[in-house]
Amino acid sequence: MRSFLWKTDKDLRTRNCQSRHGKSGHGDRTKAAQLKTEPGNLLLPEDQKQSDGSLFYKISEGRDDMPNFKKKIPDVEDIWGVVNYIRSFKS
Repeated sequence: MRSFLWKTDKDLRTRNCQSRHGKSGHGDRTKAAQLKTEPGNLLLPEDQKQSDGSLFYKISEGRDDMPNFKKKIPDVEDIWGVVNYIRSFKS
């Protein structure tokens, strides 16, 4: 198993998540306003209390307006890196 570099996790998130979740994870970007469901504020306790497996599944398979990323992020370890990056927002 390869170890993740912070830059790699951040780059994956920036390329794939920032347009909806925003740079700071608040879910306040312009594309977020175009969605039927809110993208979520990754800083809120209710979003942070989701299990790692739940976040992994939602990133891989998508949910509601969130597309699946299993083709854009085909490496399972990279998806776990994005989960770890999401956890970095935890206060």
